[in-house]
Amino acid sequence: MKQLFFIASSIFFLFSCAPDKIPTDLLVKNAIIYTANDAFETADAFVVKDGKIQEIGLKPELELRYKATTVYDAKGQIIVPGLIDAHAHLFNLGVSLQQVELVGTSSYDEVLERVSAFQKEKNKTFIIGRGWDQNDWDVKEFPTKKELDSMFPDTPVALTRIDGHAMIVNSKAIEMAGITSETKMDGGEVVLENGKPSGILIDSPMSLVRATFPEMSRADAIQALKDAEQICVENGLTTINDAGLDKEVIQLIDSLQQAGEMQLRVYAMVSNTPENLDYYLENGIIETDRLTVRSVKVYGDGALGSRGAAMREAYSDKPGHFGAMITTETDLKALAQRIADAGYQMNTHAIGDSANVAVLRTYAEVLKDISDARWKVEHAQIVTPADFDYFSKNIIPSVQPTHATSDMYWAEDRVGPKRIKGAYAYKTMLDKAGIIVLGTDFPVEEVNPMYTFYASVARKDLANYPEDGFRKEEALSREETLKGMTIWAAYSNFEEDQKGSIEEGKVADFVVLDRDIMTIPQDSIPKVKVQATFIDGAQVYGQE
Repeated sequence: MKQLFFIASSIFFLFSCAPDKIPTDLLVKNAIIYTANDAFETADAFVVKDGKIQEIGLKPELELRYKATTVYDAKGQIIVPGLIDAHAHLFNLGVSLQQVELVGTSSYDEVLERVSAFQKEKNKTFIIGRGWDQNDWDVKEFPTKKELDSMFPDTPVALTRIDGHAMIVNSKAIEMAGITSETKMDGGEVVLENGKPSGILIDSPMSLVRATFPEMSRADAIQALKDAEQICVENGLTTINDAGLDKEVIQLIDSLQQAGEMQLRVYAMVSNTPENLDYYLENGIIETDRLTVRSVKVYGDGALGSRGAAMREAYSDKPGHFGAMITTETDLKALAQRIADAGYQMNTHAIGDSANVAVLRTYAEVLKDISDARWKVEHAQIVTPADFDYFSKNIIPSVQPTHATSDMYWAEDRVGPKRIKGAYAYKTMLDKAGIIVLGTDFPVEEVNPMYTFYASVARKDLANYPEDGFRKEEALSREETLKGMTIWAAYSNFEEDQKGSIEEGKVADFVVLDRDIMTIPQDSIPKVKVQATFIDGAQVYGQE
């Protein structure tokens, strides 16, 4: 009895002398946590204070040390850092939800059916849509305006291709834009039929039509951003690199974030217009807790699907056609120098091998005395093998793995068997640069980052085609893929000290997944579901 009393007294003495627990905001426990730090370590618990990771470790010791206001029990599920989409179009995603949805149409007839149904419901003064892809149709040639003219003789119609680089318009839209058979613009084409505009516009002439679009109201713009944000957090995205925004939209995002009405973080690439450049390059880098403005989005050329990508040799399936540069090499150099002088980052869309080498040469020349510019080549789809040597941590490849699995059905037809060897070459670019960053380009592709992960490691589409993977030698490992969606993406944004991994002192952005993306069979990756999304330690999506 005395011995038992002595033991009980000792336990009471130890607990009575133990220091008070450290107060904290959130304890996350019982998880398999992939930290994505330098050693790619795992843990099973961490604590969050004031929106930042306070300590990482194991559940027993953290529970003994901290008293948390909120406890999140992951119940054995997987946690990864908040996912960063390194190239997407957040605002455009929201806007597209207010327009005719044409993604997944299997024929031009289906396009017309959707447009007709939309107009019967909405009765718009200007019918705008996006998402068609003639490569998905049995008849893969561009249509003409004939049917749209018959259906809508007095209402302008503009239907943009899924990649944003081609447009079907009717005669009313052509008339309002002032387009004729004589209209010529660098970096694009008004396609003619029997000497007259056919209704197909490639790249730059599309701006003439867009200039006639009805102005979007502030309320509609806010709704577009909020709708897009909700889709993103449901998919585990906590930071979006929006590849091309005007000043007005950037300022709207900032106002919503400051008012607490938008939680999503945005890395805004400023659209390359005189007004935007004059404002931002003069005012310098802008950084808040959730918004960063320090980069310019430039278009080198068009898209491969619409044969607007600038190629060194003619398209294999269209002899004599080389695509076109939207920004000439001379203009690229002048623009690059101005961006560099302002201390901004240049992020340039480059699809064809001619556009890629023009961008890479320009970057190399302008950055020869700048060691930490982190300029990015967006897409880098078709690269001449000798030109891969340009890539480094100063000239970073920013790619979208689902482009490879969407384009693989027709890409070799466009460029031939020789040039395809330099196409969608993600592993080669990683080996050269030591870093690669991954995105989706939504709404061109699906928002779901699990599809990005799957396309990166398996090189297959959602139908598990092809069986051995498309150019499987260019697949990334799972660890490389997760880094490309987290810490490497953060590095490319100059934000690796603030986010991109679960480490002490960094923002508590993290995602809870229902299965282990690092170990499950490859073909199960697209089925992974997001259970919860946290930004600054606050749950923005998921069940309590």
